[in-house]
Amino acid sequence: MQTSEIMSLSQQYLMPVYKPLPVAFVRGQGCRLWDAEGKEYLDFVAGIAVVGVGHCHPRVVEAICEQAGRLMHTSNLYYIGPQAQLAQRLTELSFADRCFFANSGAEANEAAIKLARKWAGQNLGGQSRDIITADQSFHGRTLATVTATGQEKYRKPFAPLPPGFKYVPFNDLAALEAAVDESTCAVLLEPIQGEGGINVPDEDYLPGVRQMCDERGILLILDEIQTGLGRTGRWFAYEHWNIQPDIMTLAKSLGGGFPIGAALASEEVACAFEPGNHASTFGGNHLACAAALAALEVIETEDLAENAARMGAALRQMIDDQLADSAALEHIRGRGLLLAVQLSENVSAKDVQQRCLESGLVVNALAEHTIRLAPPLVVTEEECQQAARILAAAIQNSYE
Repeated sequence: MQTSEIMSLSQQYLMPVYKPLPVAFVRGQGCRLWDAEGKEYLDFVAGIAVVGVGHCHPRVVEAICEQAGRLMHTSNLYYIGPQAQLAQRLTELSFADRCFFANSGAEANEAAIKLARKWAGQNLGGQSRDIITADQSFHGRTLATVTATGQEKYRKPFAPLPPGFKYVPFNDLAALEAAVDESTCAVLLEPIQGEGGINVPDEDYLPGVRQMCDERGILLILDEIQTGLGRTGRWFAYEHWNIQPDIMTLAKSLGGGFPIGAALASEEVACAFEPGNHASTFGGNHLACAAALAALEVIETEDLAENAARMGAALRQMIDDQLADSAALEHIRGRGLLLAVQLSENVSAKDVQQRCLESGLVVNALAEHTIRLAPPLVVTEEECQQAARILAAAIQNSYE
């Protein structure tokens, strides 16, 4: 099908919950995409930080094809070999002792919320069930996770919402400490806020949150759905601050492009769950876990966390150099290959996004004056240079 046919069918038969850009990608390889007419693009969105190992990485494709030809699904009524192997690998890489597998980031956060409340019921008493989250956070689209999300624009259309959530400013330890009371069981944070603007906290914030949680006897949950698995230059973003959470959630890059989510926890917290407390029909199926095992292997063997750190620093410098004499750029923030390009108030991010798309570069207008860059972790210096040139030209042309 041509792009026009795909757009027509989509507009006729799909529920109107998306507003896609006028392009339909049909093929990908590494950091490159091709549309239905064969035009090539450099992808600096990566499915919103999903294809960390690049589009159609041969190892992930091989693992999916091999597993699909053998067995795709049996359900969690039975033991699943790849699921056990994946749980072992994730616990080896992280602070955690046990895992629960779901199909998405929202589902992983649902599991974390339920686990925290179950743990609290056993350890803090029946009144301690509230979870504190941060303004401008994003934790998912289910009723519980959209309520946990600290952005009213996502919550307001779906009232009444589940009770038990409070919101405080991000990167404000005093406000968080003041909000904790006898009803609190956990704090849920993104170590670096993604959808809220790629907001990086001060160096003492997360260590202070960890200390406060320890002193108050409550749990720290870190949503690493966007920041985890090499994206920020470490396996997990919490490593930048030399802390460990009690529960962590993962998704996006975990499956190398295949849907899978996970909630990880320490033994002390994980043991609060009992058979029947939580489940997922498709969670941790053979096919998803085979894909995730292959993706983790690629991240490790190709040293993609280190590449994210190096290429992220190089990309920032390249964009700065391209726009050194321009008032169109305010600053660039982020860690590794999770970056926000903050534009001046008279430059529209949507206009920049469209200009880049026309020039063969895929970027994301995250906010009115903010561009998000989250390319595959396999990106090269040459590809960063190409992206910086196209982006800088689009920004300057939008400014003029």
